[in-house]
Amino acid sequence: MLSLPLLVFYGVGVTVGAGIFALIGEVLRLAGNAAPFSFLLAGVIAGMTGLSYALLVRVFPRAGGEAVFVNVGLGPVAGRIAGLGVSVTGIISSAVIALAFAGYAGVFVPLPPKLLAVSIVVALTAIACWGVLESVLFAAVITFAETGVLAITVLFGLPLVADAVAALPQTGIALGPVSAAGLLAATVLAFFAFIGFEDIENMAEETRNPRRTAPRAIAWTLGITVLIYVAVSVVSVLAPDRAAIAGSSAPMSVLFTQVSGLDGRAVAAVSALAMVNGILIQMVMAARVFYGMSNEGLLPRWLGAVHPARRTPVRATLLVAAAIVVLTVFFPLVRLAEMTSMVTLTVFALVNLSLFAIGRKSGDAVLRRFRWWGIAAAAICVLLIAWHAIMGGGGH
Repeated sequence: MLSLPLLVFYGVGVTVGAGIFALIGEVLRLAGNAAPFSFLLAGVIAGMTGLSYALLVRVFPRAGGEAVFVNVGLGPVAGRIAGLGVSVTGIISSAVIALAFAGYAGVFVPLPPKLLAVSIVVALTAIACWGVLESVLFAAVITFAETGVLAITVLFGLPLVADAVAALPQTGIALGPVSAAGLLAATVLAFFAFIGFEDIENMAEETRNPRRTAPRAIAWTLGITVLIYVAVSVVSVLAPDRAAIAGSSAPMSVLFTQVSGLDGRAVAAVSALAMVNGILIQMVMAARVFYGMSNEGLLPRWLGAVHPARRTPVRATLLVAAAIVVLTVFFPLVRLAEMTSMVTLTVFALVNLSLFAIGRKSGDAVLRRFRWWGIAAAAICVLLIAWHAIMGGGGH
């Protein structure tokens, strides 16, 4: 059974990873000096829904959380949409991350990118089928590595921050020419980097005292993630050659080299590990959503089968892995970070509306008190989706 520290490692591991390593350059290009505000705004949006998740998991600590919440609040049709949306997001994200991993790993291993991508998916499928504790422990080790690289990059960048703070009395805070469209487009991408904290509630059935532990893990995960992202983006804004970071396919490696003067290949290696971490945890999450939906009667019962020795949903895991491989091999995954954000915001809107619906009729005093929070958080999600649809991604 998972304790609070392991669950926080799981949450931070699935949240901090491919998003920040792959997208910091693009956020910097779109938002310029306002890049930290894009990450902060994205964190606030994620945090509003995070509170809804924390409130609901207290009452429904079961795998397949989103599907369970929405099924109870809005009915089985909406529940299926939410559950499938979460799983599809995890599957597509894993395929995108697998291809990104192949790009990083190709620096060290001269094999075709598709072969590298499929190979890592197959290897991680074996780990996911092995056992949930082993999967989370593996993810925790990688989390140490990736958060360590980000922390070291920030430490090397502290002299730049100190110089900028010292100059504030003379220069003030000059954000430069940042359009609202650019800021919001950057926020949509930055939001992709926060996707993952919601996976915590899908581990509720394998967590000690989930009614207390899961909400605390969500809060800790979001707090740590916002702190890391804002700190990294502040350093990136102050880096000597911002254009090189924004134009690189390995932006964290370039940023590290600029602020430290050291070879960035080690950061590229850790970036590849971050991709591995993201694939593994998304795979575990998607399989458990299918498992949970099966137990709720929202998907065929055979998906809910658990291996007698390993106690893992092997059928669901293999189905998820097969879908990831198909996407990795056959589909050009262009602009899927934005698409993933949109699907996730749709699911978040349904979860928030479910908080309102459940709170209206629930005997739980806390849910009743916070039911209107669900309406406010849902409105934010819908507004961001509508803006993105109207603006077409803010000029991408």
